[in-house]
Amino acid sequence: MNKYILLASNVFDIEASSISNLKLKLDDDYINVIESIKSAHGKVIICGMGKSGIIGKKIAATLASTGTPSFFMHPGEAYHGDLGMVTPDDVFIAISNSGETDEVVKLIPFLKDNGNYLISMTGNPESTLAKASDAHLDVGVKEEACPLQLAPTASTTATLAMGDALAVTLMKARDFKPENFARFHPGGSLGRRLLSRVEDEMVCENLPFVCTTDSVMNAIHAISSGGLGLAIVTDVDGFAVVTDGDFRRVVEEFQDEVFAKTVADFMSVGPVCVSKGTRVEDALELMQKQGITSLLVKHNDEIIGVFKK
Repeated sequence: MNKYILLASNVFDIEASSISNLKLKLDDDYINVIESIKSAHGKVIICGMGKSGIIGKKIAATLASTGTPSFFMHPGEAYHGDLGMVTPDDVFIAISNSGETDEVVKLIPFLKDNGNYLISMTGNPESTLAKASDAHLDVGVKEEACPLQLAPTASTTATLAMGDALAVTLMKARDFKPENFARFHPGGSLGRRLLSRVEDEMVCENLPFVCTTDSVMNAIHAISSGGLGLAIVTDVDGFAVVTDGDFRRVVEEFQDEVFAKTVADFMSVGPVCVSKGTRVEDALELMQKQGITSLLVKHNDEIIGVFKK
């Protein structure tokens, strides 16, 4: 095996083992942490210095996006005024692998006096921070992946995994649903599917309309100019459309006689429609079931737009 691949594989083995061993460290404190966060009236504030701070930022972001209001506070900034943002209702999570990080430890007196529930995530249950906490989560590892045992590697991975465990457990405890996730991610694909309505994304201007008496050439022109792959037939009971597929079929059937035909000869009656206000998620699911790529959007029995994948 190539030496570089061997080195990378060793890193993966060490970090995977570190994460796996976290299961053996779960105890009543973990349960207490979940219950305290779940019942808190305030936010979860996460604090850490250096690499622990970077991990803390990610944990705070994950919690915030999965239903647990949370933000990161730098310990240095906290000690110089940002503690004013901490209310007694907030839960405070302090991260320090050694449990002796000075910038974090010196926040303990304020947090105690302020009545905050203090949770620590350290690799040393006998540390100052761990002993001063209301609950301690042990994220200690046997060894770092760093060959010098200096750079935080396995320890930061373990801490991150513990944060993910907290977020996922709280999601389950709160019955957090995809709709809730979408509310916090309106710019993502899930937010589009679950929050947007068909009228938010449909084409509603310059819709291609034709009549049953229009010629094939008029229908082709309407389909091409509309750029939707279809034209909407107006003078029928209910609704009808003429699509690219309809035109191909009529050409195959009538061949040279096709140009003597009208829209009425090859339109599709009763196309699939949805009402204004339909969720994009529901529209996309309907299109998948029907094997189609477009839907007519109606309101008060009028076609107001075309929704496409």
